[in-house]
Amino acid sequence: MPELHMPWLGLSVLLPLIGAIIASLTKDRERARNYSVAICLATFLCAIGEWIDFVTLQSFEAHDHWNVFQLFGPADAFVVDELSAPLLPLGALLYLATVLTTLRTKLNRFSFGWALFSESVLLATLGCRDPWLVILLLAVGVVPPWIELRKRRQSTQVYSLHMGLSVGLLIAGQWLVGTDASADNPPILAGCLLTAGALIRSGICPLHCWMTDLFEKATFGTALLFVTPMAGAYVVMRLVFPIAPAWALQSIAMLSMMTAIYAAGMALVQHETRRFFCYLFLSHSSLVLVGLEMANPIGLTGALYVWLSVGISLLGFGLALRSVEARTGRLSLDGFHGLYEHTPFLANMFLLTGLASIGFPGTIGFIGTELLVEGVVDVYPLIGFAVVLAAALNGIAIVKAYFHVFTGTPHIATASLVCRPTERLTILVMVVLIIGGGVFPQPGVQSRYHAATALLKSRGVDQATQESAAQESHQNHSAEGSSLP
Repeated sequence: MPELHMPWLGLSVLLPLIGAIIASLTKDRERARNYSVAICLATFLCAIGEWIDFVTLQSFEAHDHWNVFQLFGPADAFVVDELSAPLLPLGALLYLATVLTTLRTKLNRFSFGWALFSESVLLATLGCRDPWLVILLLAVGVVPPWIELRKRRQSTQVYSLHMGLSVGLLIAGQWLVGTDASADNPPILAGCLLTAGALIRSGICPLHCWMTDLFEKATFGTALLFVTPMAGAYVVMRLVFPIAPAWALQSIAMLSMMTAIYAAGMALVQHETRRFFCYLFLSHSSLVLVGLEMANPIGLTGALYVWLSVGISLLGFGLALRSVEARTGRLSLDGFHGLYEHTPFLANMFLLTGLASIGFPGTIGFIGTELLVEGVVDVYPLIGFAVVLAAALNGIAIVKAYFHVFTGTPHIATASLVCRPTERLTILVMVVLIIGGGVFPQPGVQSRYHAATALLKSRGVDQATQESAAQESHQNHSAEGSSLP
């Protein structure tokens, strides 16, 4: 197996872990924030270096240089491959942008130490493919939000019940998986348990109430950092996808599709911005799962690309809402707040990232959504229509929320609400990524196509067979349509 030229993965995991210790020991909150920004920036640069280094190797997987992780498990447990290579920079960007846009009014509420610890655990999870270590890291990752809820004297029953059930099902399922398990010889009971644990972590309806509970009781930043990386989708791809039969994957897709439409409808009728964002994110993450379970090259490529585009766009969307909330407190969507004149940068960020998340032409989400719909239609035409319906409902909800937050009678403020330099910088970075990914989508699509073919090979599925089956299915649907009177 090829080896990276530098220990990028090890540095990406160890830097935030060291930074968490430093931030926890620093009493001055402003200084702790500055330390955290520096650590997150260094981690992001290491993650970018890992991605560039991996691309230059032109390989489907590569070991980290000076693989220090072999002290904690098998030598091939932590590997950079086509699936995880771009997810590591995305995860590092999530934490950098969140810490960078944390205003002074939130310094005493947001824990930089636990945020850096969570970043270390997340990047280790995204760089791991050993099933038992993935489950262990997921279990560790649920601890920081739980500690924050306890410190804020909020009830942890809903969160603890769902996360405990998810981890327990994953452990039981993986324990039942045999050494000869594959898509051709699937362990039915183990697959069901693993699927249930992953779907609970993803917030699939009806076991999604933990997500709305977390957004209501935790700080916006902590909730955003916990759900946006879509750890549940990563579990599906590492633990479920290689061993699940086709009918099981299509059943997951059906459940995810129903969740996507349900969450999109709920986002339309919410009266509070946090619950609105929660349901909006839940709808988009469910659409990603729909494509991931189609098990054909086009649909899987589209889902993997949408995974990246939704991560970037909803990160910016959530940060815009978080910045507005830091200035005005929690907002209601019952009235019109008229904040555009005070925060035009945030208003433009809100609208741009929201439209990008639904695949507006010219943005990073457009190509991914098109590929997702095409891949889904080849398997189930009605699900393709449902994907379009969910995207349309999400678009209406986003425009409606924009009008409620930024239009109406101008807000009268006693203090300045203008954007800070760090917020402007974050907005510009998001604009470059969203527009750049829409204008030049080929590198991202090619990378995700390589990942899709590698994942299909892990199921023992031949790419040519899949493409011919998809083409035959498409021709059959066309023939059926032409035979109608």
